[in-house]
Amino acid sequence: MGHPLGAVGGGRRRDGEGRRSYGRARRFIRALPPLVIVGGVVFDLLTPPAYTAAPLFSAAPLIAAPFFSTLTTLLTGIAAVLASVGLHLYNGTATEIPTLTETLTVLTVSALALLISRVVRRSGERLASARVIAETAQKAVLPTPAERIGGLQCAARYEAAQADAFIGGDLFAVQDTPYGVRLVVGDVRGKGMEAVEAVAIVIGAFREAAEQERNLEGVARRLERALAREGTRRDGLDAFEGFTTAVLAEIPRGDGSGTFDGFVRVVNRGHPPPLMLYADGRLDTLEPTEPALPLGMGDLATWPDRAEGRPFPPGATLLFYTDGLTEARNAAGVFYDPGERLAGRIFPGPEELLDALVDDVRLHTGGGSTDDMALLALSRPAAGQPERRRTMPVVPPNGSGHGP
Repeated sequence: MGHPLGAVGGGRRRDGEGRRSYGRARRFIRALPPLVIVGGVVFDLLTPPAYTAAPLFSAAPLIAAPFFSTLTTLLTGIAAVLASVGLHLYNGTATEIPTLTETLTVLTVSALALLISRVVRRSGERLASARVIAETAQKAVLPTPAERIGGLQCAARYEAAQADAFIGGDLFAVQDTPYGVRLVVGDVRGKGMEAVEAVAIVIGAFREAAEQERNLEGVARRLERALAREGTRRDGLDAFEGFTTAVLAEIPRGDGSGTFDGFVRVVNRGHPPPLMLYADGRLDTLEPTEPALPLGMGDLATWPDRAEGRPFPPGATLLFYTDGLTEARNAAGVFYDPGERLAGRIFPGPEELLDALVDDVRLHTGGGSTDDMALLALSRPAAGQPERRRTMPVVPPNGSGHGP
C-alpha cells in the first residue's frame, strides 16, 4: 500500500496543493477573456490587413459565458466588438464588406454568449437548490449522531462517491435505549430514490424496535419484517431481489447503574465485520461465527439470529463501515484494507480516527471512488480519561508509515 494511514499531514498538504492549483487555474480563467482580446489586437496590428483576428474576438465572450456573470459576459462582448471595429477604423477598412461580416459575426457570437451565460446561471441556481434539498433530506434520514451517546464517544461520516451527492443507500443510526446503546450500520442494494426510501424504512423500524425489543435478535427480526412488507409493496425487480446488508450492535449496561458491562453484542446480516481497536493499538476483526443472509432475504432461508458477545474494554473503539471502504481501489486495482491500515495505530478519539481514515482512503484511491461510504465509530472512555486522549499523535514524529 502506497501511503501510511498516519500521514494525515500528507493528505492535508496534498489538499493544500490542490487548493493552490485550483486558485491558479481560477485566476487564469478570469484573465483569459481580456487576454484573448488583447491577443487579437496584437495579432491584427502585427499582420497584414488580409489576416483577421475576428475568431479571437468571437471567442472571448464565449469563454466568459460559463465562468462569469451575465453582466461580465455582456461587457466582454462589447469590448470584443469595439476592438474589432476600432482596428478596422485604424486600418482604414471599416467600409469594406468583409468588415461588416466580421463585425456581425462578433455581435452574433456575443449575443449567443449572453444566452449561454443566462442558461448556465439558471442551471446553477437549480443545481444549488437541488443540493440544498438533497442535504436537507440526508439530515432528515441520517441525522448526525451526538458526540456523546450514553457515555460513549461517537463520530460518523457519510462520504458520497459522486461530488456534491448527499444521499444514497448507506445508512447508520445510534440510539441510547433502556437496554444500552444500540446501533445499526447498513447498505441497501441499489441506488436512487428507492434506495433512499429503503434507508428511511430501515432506520425508522430500527428506532422503534431499539426502544421496544428486549434483545438484539428481536430488533433484527423487526427490521426483517419491515423490509418484507416493503418488498410486497414494490413492483418489478426490487419486489424479489431487494435486500440490505446490516450489522446491529448493542453495548449493554451491566446493573442499571449506567456503567457498561464490558461487552458488545453483534448481529451481522451479511455486512462487512466491524473492527475493534484497543487502547494499545491492537486490532480485532469481529467476524461472525456463522454467516447470515442480508435483511430482506428471509424467504430464501430461515434460521434464528444469534447475537455474539465480544469484549469491549475501556479505551477501545468500535469501527463500523460499509463496503464502500473495503471496495475502494487504487490505480493498480488493489482494494483498501482497513484492518491492515489501522493495526498498531492509536487515535485521540473517534473523530480523529474517521478523519484519518477518510484522508487515507482518498490517498489510496487518488481522490476517486465508485461507491458511497458510511463510517461510524464508538469509543468507550477509560476511567479518568479526558474527553480527547493525547496518547499518540496521528502522524508519528519520524514521519514513518505503517505497512509496506
